[in-house]
Amino acid sequence: MSDPLFGIACTTINGERKTLGDFPGRAWLVVNTASRCGFTPQYQGLEELWKRYRDCGLVVLGFPCNQFGEQEPGNELEIAEFCQLNYGVSFPLFQKIEVNGPQAHPLFAELKQRAPGLFGSRRVKWNFTKFLIGRDGRLVKRFAPSTAPSKLGRKIEALLE
Repeated sequence: MSDPLFGIACTTINGERKTLGDFPGRAWLVVNTASRCGFTPQYQGLEELWKRYRDCGLVVLGFPCNQFGEQEPGNELEIAEFCQLNYGVSFPLFQKIEVNGPQAHPLFAELKQRAPGLFGSRRVKWNFTKFLIGRDGRLVKRFAPSTAPSKLGRKIEALLE
């Protein structure tokens, strides 16, 4: 696991420091999330992916972000409670971050570099942009916010084989 991606520090919603390297031998689905977005119901689909594939080697990681229409105004406790009460989220959630601009979290800066968006854009366009990362960290695919989690099953299965 010499890929620098595995060493980028992130802070869980409970204040614990983690890296992708803390989930060895896994594939990851990294998503910027928000509680007051039209795509917020995707939390349910993300939870379903987590439950379906976690024993096969997938980790779903949620990163709340308030950069798009201020659709994630809550603090970490409010975000965690909302996700648990409304969608039964049990996959790891992280502290609220920025995904674009000079304060963009290093994980998202790296993911945007490895998997540009439409027409080569490096910006995350909206909440619930998804990055699917292979076990070796090299394969990174980006999915638009409009891509429902249920549409990712075959791509996840291919990574886990």
